[in-house]
Formats: sequence, C-alpha cells, structure tokens
Amino acid sequence: MTKVLLPLALQEYAEHFTTQEDEVLKELNEETYEHIGRPHMLSGHLQGALLQMLSCMIRPKRILEIGTYTGYAAICLAKGLSEDGVLHTIELDENLKEIAQRYFAKAELQDKIKQHIGKAADIIPTLNETFDLVFIDADKKNYGLYYDLVFDKIPIGGIIIADNVLFNGEVILPEQEQGKFAKAIHAFNEKLLNDNRVEQVLLPVRDGILIVRKLKN
Repeated sequence: MTKVLLPLALQEYAEHFTTQEDEVLKELNEETYEHIGRPHMLSGHLQGALLQMLSCMIRPKRILEIGTYTGYAAICLAKGLSEDGVLHTIELDENLKEIAQRYFAKAELQDKIKQHIGKAADIIPTLNETFDLVFIDADKKNYGLYYDLVFDKIPIGGIIIADNVLFNGEVILPEQEQGKFAKAIHAFNEKLLNDNRVEQVLLPVRDGILIVRKLKN
C-alpha cells in the first residue's frame, strides 16, 4: 500500500519542490499505472527521490531490495551505488521481471542491478554478501522475518529502510479495528522499537518510511 497520508495539496507542494523525475522514471511511472496491476505499489516521485538521496549520501557498495515490483525504487537506490557497487533485488512475481529489466537497461543500470525471482525467505540466505543498505518493501506479514534474515548481513552502521510502516494509517487504530497486515506492520514497528541493537526514525512520507541504523551485533 502507498496511500498518501498528507493532504493532497501538501503532497503536490512537496513534489513540486522536489527535483523532478528523470525521463526514465517518468516513463516507468506512467507505464506502471497504465498497464500493471496494483500501481499504487510503485514508490513514485517523492519517495523515490528520498530513497535516491539517502543512497547517494550513504554511497553503498552493496544494496539489497526485497520487493522489486516494476523497478522504480531499485533504479532510485542504484543511482547512489559506489562505482563498483551492485544492487540485488528480489521479486516473487516472475511476470514483473521483463518490465523491470527493460527499465534497468533504459536507465543504463543493467550491469549494477542483479534480479532474483522467487521467495525472499529462500533467496536471502543464499546471498553471500554484506549489505550497506537494505530496503524492505514486500509482503507485510514477513517484515519481521526479513529483518531477522538480513540483520547479520549488515555491518555496524549499515542502514535498513522499511516501507509502508503506517499502513494507510491503520496502525494507530484500536487493535480490533486493524486488518491483519496492519497488525503485522505494528508488530514489526514494536519489534524494532524494542531492539537495542538499532536506532530508528519513522518518517510520515507517503505510507510511512522507517529508517534504521545498526548500532551493534
């Protein structure tokens, strides 16, 4: 989910004063909304710009993205890679592989992005890498599992970013009014709040972005 929680006028104002999408991202945005199911899953302009800015500040050598969708966030994150950097991205839906590959090539990032198709819980343990930056944006019920699977693959000082951590605002409702995915996201937020190995900040951008920094093993 990527429901806009800000009033639309404020969202548009924020986007107006954010560096505009390049032509490849704009084209991918439009094609996703015209031809792909559940286009609200696309990171989009404002969130994509934030991810790109964070990646450029970190200059990671290795990035792991859990949940590729059509590749918008992967392109944004890959723009911040170090010169010899690589982004690994995992997507369950094989039908989305072609569009993502096509736009990775249009962005001239095909040599920096490695796609994996399948279940993230099966693929993550096979990746013999250390990741400076991890972006979690997949099935909400498994956020906690993905966090546990990647934690030892991240060095001290490494960053985890999780999307949709406000889940349409449902996380602040009484528990009996929350859907199962909102409950899973709230449990994930609680899990990190109580993990003294990390520090975090939750930003109310789009559907909520949690930025986590690893302090110790």
